[in-house]
Amino acid sequence: MAKLLDKLLVEFTKSRPRHSNGNALAESKNGAVVRKHLGYAHIPQHCASLVNAFCTDHLNPYVNFHRPCFFPETVTDAKGEERKKYRYEDMMTPYEKFKSTPEASQYLKNGVTLEQLDAQAAEMSDNDAALALNNARKKLFRDIAAAMKKRA
Repeated sequence: MAKLLDKLLVEFTKSRPRHSNGNALAESKNGAVVRKHLGYAHIPQHCASLVNAFCTDHLNPYVNFHRPCFFPETVTDAKGEERKKYRYEDMMTPYEKFKSTPEASQYLKNGVTLEQLDAQAAEMSDNDAALALNNARKKLFRDIAAAMKKRA
């Protein structure tokens, strides 16, 4: 195998946090968000549409509008090394962080406004959104179990 990889000039790389590597970003989201809510078990392909609907209707809105995240502040010390500081004052939802950027509305898709997104964020409280997410996840797992039973 090593000879084949060497022949094909395949290079082994590792993903590291805060380094420009798309895989590290995807894997950090998988660990922090997706696996937390869906677990590590294999989800059969024929249930993919159920999982996709769950993510679109419940998980993504919860994460974007109701789940607070730390956003780091980069501080340079006397030696010139950059350190990340995670302060409670800088904690906000991804949507709140997006809104805080200058000219945020210019980055929206055509036909989507900040007012529409504000209304979506205000539809329910953070606690109600978490409860709805948990109920939807329970229903998803029941539906997957039923689909698996039907195929067996």
